[in-house]
Amino acid sequence: MPEPDPKDSPGSAQQTSGGLRGLSAELTARVPQLLEATRSVGTGLELHATLERICETAAELAHARYAAIGVVETPGENLCDFITHGVPEETARAIGRPPDGHTGLLGALIQEGVSIRLEDLETDPRFAGFPAGHPKMRTFLGVPIQDQDRTFGNLYVMEKYDGDAFGDDALHMLRVLATEAGIAIGHARMYEAARRRERWIDGSVAVTTALLSGGDADEALAVVAEQARRLADAEVGIVLLPAAQGGLEIVAVAGDTPSASLGVIIPPQSPVVAALLRGEEVFLDDSATDPRLITRLADQFGPHMLLPLRSGGRVLGALSIPRVRGARPFTRAERTLATHFAAQAALALKLAEAQRDRERLAVYEDRDRIARDLHDLVIQRLFATGIMLEDAQRRSSVPAVQAGIGRAVDELDVTIQEIRTAIFALQQEPAEAPSGLRTRVLREINMAAVPLGFMPAHRFLGPVDSLVGELAGKNLIAALREALSNVFRHAGASRVEVTVDATAVLPDGRDGVRLTVADDGVGIPDGGRRSGLRNLARRAESLGGASWFGPGTGADSGGTTVTWEVPL
Repeated sequence: MPEPDPKDSPGSAQQTSGGLRGLSAELTARVPQLLEATRSVGTGLELHATLERICETAAELAHARYAAIGVVETPGENLCDFITHGVPEETARAIGRPPDGHTGLLGALIQEGVSIRLEDLETDPRFAGFPAGHPKMRTFLGVPIQDQDRTFGNLYVMEKYDGDAFGDDALHMLRVLATEAGIAIGHARMYEAARRRERWIDGSVAVTTALLSGGDADEALAVVAEQARRLADAEVGIVLLPAAQGGLEIVAVAGDTPSASLGVIIPPQSPVVAALLRGEEVFLDDSATDPRLITRLADQFGPHMLLPLRSGGRVLGALSIPRVRGARPFTRAERTLATHFAAQAALALKLAEAQRDRERLAVYEDRDRIARDLHDLVIQRLFATGIMLEDAQRRSSVPAVQAGIGRAVDELDVTIQEIRTAIFALQQEPAEAPSGLRTRVLREINMAAVPLGFMPAHRFLGPVDSLVGELAGKNLIAALREALSNVFRHAGASRVEVTVDATAVLPDGRDGVRLTVADDGVGIPDGGRRSGLRNLARRAESLGGASWFGPGTGADSGGTTVTWEVPL
């Protein structure tokens, strides 16, 4: 069948109506329908809905069983969107991955920029074959979608209902529709790009606010992960920070289901980790098959963006944003916006780190002041009191009184030793302490003593240093820090008891470690904020454990007891 000269094709519906004398009676009769179709194509600004209307309209005008439209973000790239009409959902799922727009007849429409009309597409040398599960089709009519010098993709119909080949009338109408579609897609794309930029800016503001709010650092990182996931329309959002032993550690995961990957360390020999630590972005088309990913975590994902959190030439961490397998790839615009988001998050992370350093310095200064006061005032007064008691003991002639005073003097000596131990702990830098779990727990308790105004009581059950692994121990310390923070910020307690039990047995019979932090404060009011408690539960669930709260140790069960447990 001869192909009409593309130069003769009408440029718009108005051109069509202006040259009715040269058109067939059938096409002339359908001009009102064509005008209505072009009007409906341009009635919306949401891109995906616009593409669906174009497909439906093309099939209706050409009397075709099937229609499809493929859109490219930039010429030479894969299709960023592919919409079909007439293909059942179960058939589309069976076909699997959509065409890439580079090969076959669809690629020719974009690359050659001319219409293609075939009575039997399987006889054309450009035909690349049907994928498994694809319906059999014979007749084909396709046109490129263009607006001025820009190519947006291709529009095509297949299988005319009466079984005949598509005629000149169908070609004219499809060309007009493609021209209007190009204009509509251009408008929708500009509108969607503006909305997308606005969403990413709002997300950056939310991340900056969370990181600089002075709240829990883990919760702030979870906000980064959740915003990245939402904005990129990804399956999960993951934040990674440099691990002490090298590589990157997963410190925050945002997804619809709890993730077991929290705390996992991606080793430094991973090519992706090496690139991220050099400050390079990594974009993958399919995580499950890309050889640069060496862990099993990537098997379930498809398109993937891995972005360094880089500020001032320093890499603070990385952001991982994967989509499910078979999902559409990230467009160039999405990659650019995500890169800017990561840079903004890195800057906020750096500012938050400086803010925490200032707060930590203030805490150290308070600890030094308290240590000096304990040494110069409290110990001296206790020592003087002991001398006075010993003098009274010598003057008394009553044996019972002498014995009682002697016991009191002994208690004062023990108290002085305990205060000196506390002074040493207050003056000790974290790097000077051994890395055992017991020592880390004591360090957190001593740190909490400053804002609390008193030293929490503590108890260890079982050999915690030898039984509790590094991952469970690190998360236990984070949970203890969160629980103690909740106490001194909200509870108004006068007594706190911390228990670490490495001999605990979980409800399912597994051996575990259980942390309890009990206070006699005001308790948790109805309707109060529970973000910290949710964070504790999320951290425990990621390790196969649980966390909950109950009555405290005050009068009439006042206060709160937080329990956090995970398997060993």
